[in-house]
Amino acid sequence: QVQLVESGGGLVQAGGSLRLSCAASGRTLSINVMGWFRQAPAKEREFLVAMYWSGGTTYYSDSVKGRFTISRDNTKNTVYLQMDSLKPEDTAVYYCAADLSPNGFISLVDYEYDYWGQGTQVTVSS
Repeated sequence: QVQLVESGGGLVQAGGSLRLSCAASGRTLSINVMGWFRQAPAKEREFLVAMYWSGGTTYYSDSVKGRFTISRDNTKNTVYLQMDSLKPEDTAVYYCAADLSPNGFISLVDYEYDYWGQGTQVTVSS
């Protein structure tokens, strides 16, 4: 099993920045892809960005490309989501997720991911 714990959410004004962290533990060597999703009230969960756990290729959704950046600290088994130029429409619960599938693809759909963090609230005020 893999355990994921997010942190770093909070309240920020429009135009501000936040950095989310996702600490992984357990069978981390089995992780293929790490992704970030979000879910706003009354909306479906939305893919934001993902990267290979080993590093290298990343994939961003158009809604966050140029504003959000995913990165990883190998020594801490932690993935980060740096969020800049935040907008009120970015308000949501943010989740990190781990895909253990060895198929070699970065999936954009939530049901392909095997483990999820508990979520962290991000609120952007106007």
